Amino acid sequence: MRRIGIVGGLSPESTLEYYREIISQSRERLPPYVYPEVLIFSVNFDRFLHSEWDGREIVLREAISSLIDARAEIIAMASNTPHYLLDRLKEQFDVEFVSIVDAVAEKALEEGYKTLLLVGTKTTMTERFYRENLESRGLEVKIPDEVDEIHSIIFDDLVFRDMRRRERLIEIVNSYDADAIILGCTELPLAIKEGDVKMEIIDSVKEHVRRILDASLSQNSF
Repeated sequence: MRRIGIVGGLSPESTLEYYREIISQSRERLPPYVYPEVLIFSVNFDRFLHSEWDGREIVLREAISSLIDARAEIIAMASNTPHYLLDRLKEQFDVEFVSIVDAVAEKALEEGYKTLLLVGTKTTMTERFYRENLESRGLEVKIPDEVDEIHSIIFDDLVFRDMRRRERLIEIVNSYDADAIILGCTELPLAIKEGDVKMEIIDSVKEHVRRILDASLSQNSF
């Protein structure tokens, strides 16, 4: 198995879920006691959050460099929003990146979904990097009107594992029609579970981890 490097801390709550999911899926796929080697660089979320995109790129670049110095062979960012910078980061490092956006798109295609409701941070919902990837594969993407409210629920509540507005979040989601909802923020699976919504769920954490393990188990170079 190739060593996995995770850029975490974006936020810490979702990074905890990544490690749990890596262990859970490893137990399903591998013999007893066998787990991939995992390095996690948990960044200072405040430094990332309160920087402009050039500053955020520096934060991510420093984390990735540290993981590569520690001999990580695969890099994954445990958050959807930083994938805004993925193409720029790929140009700077000779290492395999596993994209959460690709993982979500591949799941949608595997399941035969046509129309997707994308829910995440304001950047994820309004910038083109996520939608263009999905739309280029023939998928229709809907964005909720309540962008600012959803963004607030994520950053003011869920990053602290605060569920006070969970029911409101579910109410918003259920006011839309689609084949599936993309939980396009890695905090959203903390609040939205199977049975909460009337459509199918694409959990970006689970799908990302699945592809990370695929890459770890593969001996092919990128």
